[in-house]
Amino acid sequence: MKLSSIFISFFVLLFGNPANLCAQELIKVHSHNDYNRIIPFWDAYSNGATSIEADIFLKDNNLFVSHDKEGITISRTLEDLYLKPLETALKMNYKKENKLVLLVDIKTEAEPTLAKLISILKKYETITKNKDIKIVISGNRPVSETYTKYPDFILFDYQEIEKPLSKENWEKVAMISVDFKKYSVWNGLGRLTHDDYNRVSEVISRAKKLNRPFRFWGSPDTKSAWKAFLELGVDIINTDKPFNCVQYLESFPKRLVTASNSSKVYTPTFKTDQKNIPVKNVILLIGDGNGLSQISSAVLANNGALSVTQLKSIGFIKTQSADDFTTDSAAAGTALATGQKTNNRAIGTDSLTKPIPNILEILQKRNFSTGVITTDEITGATPAAFYAHTEERSNTEGISKDLLKSKLNLFVGGGASTFQNSSLSSKFKLVNSVKDLQTVANDTVGVFISQSRVPSVLEGRGELLADATKYSLEFLSKKNKPFFLMIEGAQIDSFGHVNNTAGIVAETIDFDTAITQALMFADKNEGTLIVITADHETSGFAIPQGNVKKHKIEGDFITNDHTATMVPIFSYGPHSQDFQGVYENNEVFSKILSLLK
Repeated sequence: MKLSSIFISFFVLLFGNPANLCAQELIKVHSHNDYNRIIPFWDAYSNGATSIEADIFLKDNNLFVSHDKEGITISRTLEDLYLKPLETALKMNYKKENKLVLLVDIKTEAEPTLAKLISILKKYETITKNKDIKIVISGNRPVSETYTKYPDFILFDYQEIEKPLSKENWEKVAMISVDFKKYSVWNGLGRLTHDDYNRVSEVISRAKKLNRPFRFWGSPDTKSAWKAFLELGVDIINTDKPFNCVQYLESFPKRLVTASNSSKVYTPTFKTDQKNIPVKNVILLIGDGNGLSQISSAVLANNGALSVTQLKSIGFIKTQSADDFTTDSAAAGTALATGQKTNNRAIGTDSLTKPIPNILEILQKRNFSTGVITTDEITGATPAAFYAHTEERSNTEGISKDLLKSKLNLFVGGGASTFQNSSLSSKFKLVNSVKDLQTVANDTVGVFISQSRVPSVLEGRGELLADATKYSLEFLSKKNKPFFLMIEGAQIDSFGHVNNTAGIVAETIDFDTAITQALMFADKNEGTLIVITADHETSGFAIPQGNVKKHKIEGDFITNDHTATMVPIFSYGPHSQDFQGVYENNEVFSKILSLLK
């Protein structure tokens, strides 16, 4: 997607139709102090800057690029650092779709320096006659009443916002720039004060009425500042970090989102919470990739609360695998299911590849009913850890065979096509919908919710996970014996991997609707323990800004992969206090099992 299209999409989201803003082009990223880069011009241009600055000095009848006179060196001329590279880019048709402003900041006497610049530019007709390139003079400029005497390819940066110009001279003005420090001392961290915000907004509003792109110089250069300037309507953003700035702006459509779903917060009764009474049933809910920031984003987008945040028993678990600092879902799922740390990619096997019993298999021998629910395919790493044994998570054939051999009473998940040539229907009564669990009488039941990949909430999955939780709990409770049910919200992780804030928020809120169903069941069925955690965190997700009232969240990311950060663990019901504290993920297994004597 082109940068200009991304900016337009962002502005439509934030302000409405960009045609209502001004007649000029929308946001440009201006590479300030560009001459300080290792490869001036190319570093900025290749990284997406559409406005580039060169400070020039006239010395010995040549134009040198430098921050000050002391820094002038013979090899750093305007031609070598900017004009020749730009000419090369044009001949190569490199980024030919981009319009470019070359902002020439004159540091020596205006008229002789400009005269020399014009004489040099006349050698570069590929630049001066290109309608998509503007050469704009800033810094020391001739008096504004003389602008019309300069060639058509010379335009000016207007800085006397209070001073009127004749119509003819105004036609030579390409942009308006003012010193940010005249209006605010903000350093770009935190927020503008109300007074500063009003002063900054007022000068932008005045400039907008002049119908020219507007820029601050001397402005703070942080993500918070870039976002503030976007929201205030600044057209050209100054930065010494063009790559970071462009990346930040390009990713905005996926990072600044309004929540598309909601979770009705349930307040538990706490009647049996933290009580030392026998545990009969266990509901383990695993949010795949669901770290503290993921939960926080859903809380803030959901009017400041979720059902999960009503709970009192809270801890953190460490997620490292046996062979790596950062776990994958297979090793983490296996640790939760078996009580043993194992290697990444291993499902139900130890670090020496030996099969180890999982908690469902142990409880099945104690006459427990067992079930697994996921918004992944049923052969996915996390659900598979609760019924399968293979040293390689991609061994779908082996995992599917283990499902047939398992003693599960219930499964709900995607991936029906994997089993189309299997005898699964002879082992499980396969029904078409989770609602069919209300009437089915069979002891072992399976529900496929998709042929292959399960659709996301953003794709219209609706409240399928909440319904699956509700009807599965009803199904298991009718057996009049204790049960263990694992429920996975799988796609929080999926959207973390692609750095999609909207998906993370939607899936985390959806996961909370399943938690709500579990809490409501526990309050009606004494002796039910609920444990809610994650296998790991994904993407290093952070939420720098947002708006609770408007359900808006801005997300940011440090990776497309898992991280090693600890994840929260919540619990509710009898002995929920046993899950407080900070401990290893494999200890969850022993804590649960010790309560099911």
